[in-house]
Amino acid sequence: MKQKLLLCLFTISFFSCGINKQAQQIKALEDCTYKITSVQQITIAGTDVKKLIDQQNFNIGSLPGVALGLLRKDIPLKANLNLEISNPSSNLAAINQFEYKILVNNTDLAEGLVNQNVSIGQGQTVTVPVQLISNIYGLISSGTVLNEIIKAAQKGSAAKDEKLGLLTIKIKPTFMLGNTPVKYPGYITINKDISSKILL
Repeated sequence: MKQKLLLCLFTISFFSCGINKQAQQIKALEDCTYKITSVQQITIAGTDVKKLIDQQNFNIGSLPGVALGLLRKDIPLKANLNLEISNPSSNLAAINQFEYKILVNNTDLAEGLVNQNVSIGQGQTVTVPVQLISNIYGLISSGTVLNEIIKAAQKGSAAKDEKLGLLTIKIKPTFMLGNTPVKYPGYITINKDISSKILL
């Protein structure tokens, strides 16, 4: 009987410690700072956006891949987005995976899942690559958001920090409570001005 009681007390203590440790990691996650450092290797319908920015007279709709995509209602956008996470707290911040939503000028662009364990120790900074793949048929057919940003980038390519628009990423981390994955309540929102510098 005594052994059973000790086993129960040990089990309760173990789970209590686990929950307390997880609560510290969640708090550390909330205290982290999040920053979009760059967006690289951007292609629209297979065409490198950097080359488009280097051209002075161009329209997205004139690209062969986009013209075909408009007929198919499928225009692929691919990009690599670098998300920097810094942990100023005294506890480990840990993410098992996270869902994300990406918006440009408050217009939905993409959503997905990064299935990657991320641990950010006390005072450490890590960069997490987010691979963006999206069908932007709706944005192109309505004709404005990305075309305007690229045209503004062409005009402002000499002024590397000129604001061209607003990039927003919303992340919903998942952490483990024992063997059970638990989603963070709500989204952590990060805003970043789009400029020629961040796109290059």
